[in-house]
Amino acid sequence: MLQKFPAFAGVNGPVVVIVLDGYGIPKHHVGSAIDAARKPTLERLFAECPNITLRAHGTAVGMPSDDDMGNSEVGHNALGAGQVYAQGAALVANAIAEGAIWQGEAWQQIVAGAKAGANGKAGTLHFIGLFSDGNVHSHIDHLKAMVLRAKEEGVATVRIHALLDGRDVPETSALDYVLPFEAFLQEVSGAGFDARIASGGGRQTITMDRYEANWAMVARGWRTHVLGEGPQFASAGDAVHGLRAQHPGTIDQDLPEFVIADEGKPVGTIEDGDAVVFYNFRGDRAIEITRAFVEADFTAFDRVRTPKVTYAGMLQYDGDLQLPKRFLVAPPAITDTSAEWFSKSGLAQFACSETQKFGHVTYFWNGNRSNKFEGETWQEVPSDVVPFEQRPWMKAAEITDAMIAALRSGQYRVLRCNYANGDMVGHTGHFRAATMAIEAVDLALARLLPAIDAAGGVALITADHGNADEMFELDKKTKQPALNPDGSPKAKTAHTLNPVPLILYDKVSGGRLGLQPTEHAGLSNIAATVANLLGFDKHPKWDDSLLTLK
Repeated sequence: MLQKFPAFAGVNGPVVVIVLDGYGIPKHHVGSAIDAARKPTLERLFAECPNITLRAHGTAVGMPSDDDMGNSEVGHNALGAGQVYAQGAALVANAIAEGAIWQGEAWQQIVAGAKAGANGKAGTLHFIGLFSDGNVHSHIDHLKAMVLRAKEEGVATVRIHALLDGRDVPETSALDYVLPFEAFLQEVSGAGFDARIASGGGRQTITMDRYEANWAMVARGWRTHVLGEGPQFASAGDAVHGLRAQHPGTIDQDLPEFVIADEGKPVGTIEDGDAVVFYNFRGDRAIEITRAFVEADFTAFDRVRTPKVTYAGMLQYDGDLQLPKRFLVAPPAITDTSAEWFSKSGLAQFACSETQKFGHVTYFWNGNRSNKFEGETWQEVPSDVVPFEQRPWMKAAEITDAMIAALRSGQYRVLRCNYANGDMVGHTGHFRAATMAIEAVDLALARLLPAIDAAGGVALITADHGNADEMFELDKKTKQPALNPDGSPKAKTAHTLNPVPLILYDKVSGGRLGLQPTEHAGLSNIAATVANLLGFDKHPKWDDSLLTLK
């Protein structure tokens, strides 16, 4: 178990970690839904409580460079583990740069499977994944490297199933990726090699559901990629133009599915003897489509037919469930997480969020581990299956209900929750909805904090990354919003590079507790801070605590 902290015996009540997902500290007031929101509770906390800012992007959360935004996966890994691990983007980039990915057994099996095919006919190598350079779920450069390597190794036919982004990159930037990539594929094709985009659609429309919130998305993706069902176009560029014309005002992530066809016949259905790589490195939105490909007893939707393929993920998306068994790059081996060591120290823990972020306060928090540690209780509040801008309050009230009940039970020494509103609504690009999202969370805090007081506890209030803090694309020189052709501000739907807050809410110590700002303080410092508040010293692997004592 953890050693006692000699400087402080710990608070008598519970320690609560509250994650305000997508709540960054804006650099500019223009376009900030956080600044525009009415949030008396948060304003009071910032005025009255010790608070500092934390780094939540780039190398502070294991990304390759400080130009890379953070995301909920790596943020919650750092929050829960108390350590920074090289994350998916860096792992994959390094494996490609060093050539290790090509030497791995999984890649060799993929190539061999595609070349062997079935029934005496060579198969096709299919790549499915998010089609951008957002570096949150995937990177288009990884895809390009695999296409070139497949050609070099003698694969004859490659098909790409492109999930349009508009979320981790500008909301209507699809053609910036599609057109150059189609030109690249045309350039490398010929002399016995044929590579084309075969299907696609918006990431919020097909394939990339998570936490079983909307299996219909995955079913739609299966019918598009595997069966070749959907509106037909001659090229992916034509598809984006055509779908935008048919659905004016729809941003990339919400565009419908499409299929590329020649003379009415899809160019890239997935058949027996083919090989399939799902090239996202982030796990949450890769698990369900992976299950559809690899589970013999799959029942979530009717697959119609199930081609016998050689399947691999870019990484293994769930280590406990071994999904998938074949993966190109080994994920970080995250050990000695805070939940594990609090469990070993005999502390009961409670984790809660709604479906959209439930895996983040459980699976990702625990180091990409699906199973609970002894003494952990997890509570999921089912998310609404509606566009988030239509219900920006989401499940903040129900999460608060669950947290208050857990606090009143007296069972738990450590509690954590995630309010998804600032991130999920921020991704929609709807400014007013995002202000309402922040206001809903502020109201939730106003209800939750008195319950923490009544339990004799303290809270650390933070965020995993920014989002709602920048809702407009800003001109780099003027810092004013970039404009759409109709004169409206151009929405920004991606995460930000802004720092996030860390507030220490403490009504029990008489002002003895504070926070120490440091130049490199990040999300990984929170685990040790929680340990000190509980009266324990940090695990030797964890980054330093930020707690100060008067």
